[in-house]
Amino acid sequence: MTSQSVSTIVVLGLLSSAIAASNAAARDLTVVSWGGTYQDAQRKIYFEPFSKAIGKPVLDESWDGGIGVLQAKVKAGNPAWDAVQVEADELALGCTDGLFEKVDWSKLGGKDAFLRSAVSDCGVGAIVWSTAIAYDGAKIADGPKSWEDFWDVKKFPGKRGLRKGAKYTLEFALMADGVPADKVYEVLATPAGVDRAFKKLDELKPSLVWWSSGAQPLQLLASGEVAMTSAYNGRITGIDRSEGKKFKVVWPGSIYAVDSWVVLKGAENKAQAFDFIAFTSKAENQSKLPEYIAYGLPNKEAGKAVPPQLEADLPTSPANMEGAQALNVDFWIDNLETLTKRFDAWLAK
Repeated sequence: MTSQSVSTIVVLGLLSSAIAASNAAARDLTVVSWGGTYQDAQRKIYFEPFSKAIGKPVLDESWDGGIGVLQAKVKAGNPAWDAVQVEADELALGCTDGLFEKVDWSKLGGKDAFLRSAVSDCGVGAIVWSTAIAYDGAKIADGPKSWEDFWDVKKFPGKRGLRKGAKYTLEFALMADGVPADKVYEVLATPAGVDRAFKKLDELKPSLVWWSSGAQPLQLLASGEVAMTSAYNGRITGIDRSEGKKFKVVWPGSIYAVDSWVVLKGAENKAQAFDFIAFTSKAENQSKLPEYIAYGLPNKEAGKAVPPQLEADLPTSPANMEGAQALNVDFWIDNLETLTKRFDAWLAK
């Protein structure tokens, strides 16, 4: 083989490597949210307009949550996700664990433009949402008013749906046992309170159907598999609007929380991911969300721009906040592992 042939092969090899490296570096921005009607709305008001603005595709995927999923992706290196919507405890745990990039709030209009609970070193509030009782008003004329009613299978016959996990489930069990919403975490912080919650769950266990993704409670209600279920408030209002259902939300005893956008540590499209988050956080963009799904808005100016008829369905409306309780993120950071182990053992009995 001539030296010229060798040189040609080397050059071609280097060119091939350069092309491969270029292709590897060209992964499109990938945004991850919760699926269903909520992600459909996000696609219309965030993903597609942002894609058009940057002249590049925006890929979107969905997930069901879990800090372990994020840990695995980041610790493996070069995560395939860029911007991800997370729950409040995942935000706090991931921030402590170094899973997320730090937020430059100066590029988002400053922290004062947002609700205090929507501001973090590692995340930017996306929505305020509630987990509440939902039932089909077409099947139950005079529906449940409380978690005590939810537990009452004689007064309201039929199966019950709850999200599979200790978080929310234990709080709802205590409310069903007569603990006021604003005292739930005080009681749950004691061994006797935890025992009380599991004892109350024992009563309902034969009637329970467990769900994990936000779309499932809607399916359970629509099929009649359950008479009532816990559900995310925005999903209920969303399906009522899109499919003409008569599903109802019971606000007293609901638990509200803030979900946030984060950028995974080492994400290839870090800068573009933060540009995307800034785009979703603009008041003029965020204020469109309640037209599609009834979640509260972390940007203060966006919240002010929501029409009264839509504002009435939001968790942040004063009437809906009465008797509601904020998720105690610190409690769950301290107790999630222990209570999840106990819940899983209880479930397996």
